[in-house]
Amino acid sequence: MVRFLSSKPLIAGVLSLLIGSYGQAAADESADTIYRNGAIVTLNATNDIAQAVAVKDGNIVAVGSDQEIDSLKGDRTRVVELQGKTLIPGFYDAHSHIVATGIIGLFQVNLNSPPIGQIKTIDDIVALLQSKALETPEGEWIQGFGYDDTLLAEGRHPTRYDLDRASTKHPIEIRHVSGHLTVANTLALELAGISADTPQPEGGVIRKDDVGKPTGILDEAPATDIVTGVIPPMAPQKYFTAINYAANLYAAKGVTTANDGAASMGLVSLLKAASEQPGLLPIRVNAWPTADAAEAAYALELKGDKLSLGGTKEFADGSIQAYTGYLSQPYHTAFHGDEDYKGFSRHDREVLAAKILKIHRSGKQVMIHTNGDAAIDDALYGFSKAQQAFPRDDARHVLIHTQMAREDQLDRMSELGIIPSFFELHTYYWGDRHSDIFMGPERAARMSPTRSAVQRGIRFTLHADTPVVPMDPMLMIWSAVSRTSTSGRVIGAEQTITPLQALRATTIDAAYQNFEEKVKGSVEVGKLADFAILSSNPLTVKPGTIKDIQVLETIVGDKRVYPLNK
Repeated sequence: MVRFLSSKPLIAGVLSLLIGSYGQAAADESADTIYRNGAIVTLNATNDIAQAVAVKDGNIVAVGSDQEIDSLKGDRTRVVELQGKTLIPGFYDAHSHIVATGIIGLFQVNLNSPPIGQIKTIDDIVALLQSKALETPEGEWIQGFGYDDTLLAEGRHPTRYDLDRASTKHPIEIRHVSGHLTVANTLALELAGISADTPQPEGGVIRKDDVGKPTGILDEAPATDIVTGVIPPMAPQKYFTAINYAANLYAAKGVTTANDGAASMGLVSLLKAASEQPGLLPIRVNAWPTADAAEAAYALELKGDKLSLGGTKEFADGSIQAYTGYLSQPYHTAFHGDEDYKGFSRHDREVLAAKILKIHRSGKQVMIHTNGDAAIDDALYGFSKAQQAFPRDDARHVLIHTQMAREDQLDRMSELGIIPSFFELHTYYWGDRHSDIFMGPERAARMSPTRSAVQRGIRFTLHADTPVVPMDPMLMIWSAVSRTSTSGRVIGAEQTITPLQALRATTIDAAYQNFEEKVKGSVEVGKLADFAILSSNPLTVKPGTIKDIQVLETIVGDKRVYPLNK
């Protein structure tokens, strides 16, 4: 429910600090900036709508009517006339990989199919890789990202032999759009030491043909890391360029806090360095160290307010669309003819529980990747054991993706205080294929069960998992409201939610997920002045047009970071 604000409760106390004895703002105590004459969607506890907001020293000092906030105007106050436009708290990215987004966008070949890219056949992939080879010195690596076997005319993954057609003089590694599967050419396999004799790694798969020879297709990190682990790292300056590039992409979509949701120690160090260089990181980042990086990462002394560290990242399974998500029931379309195939877990249940316990006992949040319902079962088992051994109030452990969560699992999440973060855009980008190929109509209709979460009073978030799909919060909100696929099919109408619920899931509830709700996520006194100015109000437009709303400006700490040339 939205109500229009009587601002006096919000500015009480603030006026006494900023207003002089004659009711006028003292020159040195007046607001730095006033945003007025707009629809200020506060997303506070009562979802109030105000007209204006005042900012000083990068923080919100008052929210209310134009008349009330105008009293904080001084000779040096900058006044921004919103002219009826909508101002919301900046979007808080609940889960993505901002550094990888920049690296892929600048330095790798875009292999996405429509509606993101142009790839339709394996020959298209080969042609783009050949073009990249022509401009790349022999012996240097070529990488690509985003191909989707189910959108290729051939209906299969490329193999080492397909990539060999692009080049035999460059090691080539391309990543599936899910991020959970990679393909390497023959030279890359040789450099990585992968042969017919290479044993299968625990939690991963090296696919082999009928005579035992590797096909070049590698499933999940324990296998893919064998290849990516021999790729030379880029120079630090390239990483900084990538971080800045991605941050500007996010800012253009109204994101004021981004996420790096599986950060190695190297990436945490790079983000720290970027946050300390003026102008390099225009938005804020909340990073989740991986388990092996956690101890060293949390020991770092962070400077400023651009970088914060959240929970520790772990993985329970892979991706539904890569057939590596771990299910309790078989996939709808059998994988390689195996009618009983249910995917696989990254870890044995007790091993995963021990990993969860270690993080929980340290006092940190567990941020655990779970797509399939069997993986969710394993994670909930681990959370329950951890709480029994070391009870913690308000732990806020998070299930990332939570794609195939069942009703009984949502009940358990409610009991344990678990936050599900839904990759709702699966309904848009993969809804048709989940229904027809991977899950079948019944299970597909229940993926990302946001309304079921609402009905239980579970606080949840929405994310895009960028670079898996482009960062676009307005599309995320529209998708949660409509659950419409790229073909126009509605995937589970009974799981739609309201625009307000979706907007909160991408702002204040996302900040809450990372224990940052006291400083981010809503337009309230004392919080950071991180805003997005929109062309229309997502709470009042026709729901079908939410995805068409434009981000006009993005503001971080009262400084405009998008557009830069205005």
